[in-house]
Amino acid sequence: MIDTPVTELMVSPVRTIDREAMGTDAADELTEHSIGSLVVGETRIEGILTEADIVAGVAAGVDLSATPVSELMSDPVVTISPSESVRAAGERMGQNNVKKLPVAQDGEAIGIVTTTDLARFFPKTAIRMSRQPEPDIGKGEFE
Repeated sequence: MIDTPVTELMVSPVRTIDREAMGTDAADELTEHSIGSLVVGETRIEGILTEADIVAGVAAGVDLSATPVSELMSDPVVTISPSESVRAAGERMGQNNVKKLPVAQDGEAIGIVTTTDLARFFPKTAIRMSRQPEPDIGKGEFE
């Protein structure tokens, strides 16, 4: 199952935004579609804008209504090829400390895989849960 192609797990089509759009437009788009990221660039990936980028901008006192997406986005973008596996996607996300991984073909985003997608997928294949709590759970120890 972990060798499943990433195309079977990705969400498509991916939502995009122009680099010159304002931060408020991006925030509206994220809210309206209940998503956590937008790929910047409609025909070629130029960057990625996440909820965390918006929050960081607000925390820094940025006026989102006067700040283009290009000043808030992250780049370069870590991507994955549609021919690669779900395992490769998880490894790439972990190695690069990213939560959103666009699936790219010829520089264009054809889909996206998120940590939420992986969390929904992997329990079906690999995670086994204990039937009893560990002895130290009652003491508030969780490691």
